[in-house]
Amino acid sequence: EVQLQASGGGLVQPGGSLRLSCAASGFTFGDYAIGWFRQAPGKEREGVSCFVGGGGSTYYHDSVKGRFTISRDNAKNTVYLQMNNLTPEDTAVYYCATDLSRRFRCPGSTFGSSWYATRADFASWGQGTLVTVSS
Repeated sequence: EVQLQASGGGLVQPGGSLRLSCAASGFTFGDYAIGWFRQAPGKEREGVSCFVGGGGSTYYHDSVKGRFTISRDNAKNTVYLQMNNLTPEDTAVYYCATDLSRRFRCPGSTFGSSWYATRADFASWGQGTLVTVSS
């Protein structure tokens, strides 16, 4: 059974940083992409960043490029999202997800290093972790 557990959310001031973690189990972690998503109140869930399984390719939504960094530790079955220079617009519940029908690629659409994905692109989800950016 695929299990994903996101953690690390909290309250941070504008300009601050947080690191989210996504611990995974129940599948061959290294083979599959892990995507980070967020959902702000009243908005659709949107893809933030994705790390391809099996290789080093990473992708970001344009709104977080240069501020967020995704990384993965295959030995720990964990993906991280380092978020710097946070703004109130980053306030959302953050989720991690994977999809075992898409080996060695990130579901969604990629254009260069840009990535766009919706909830429908991934099949397996963890519970979210709330990030609040406020002074």
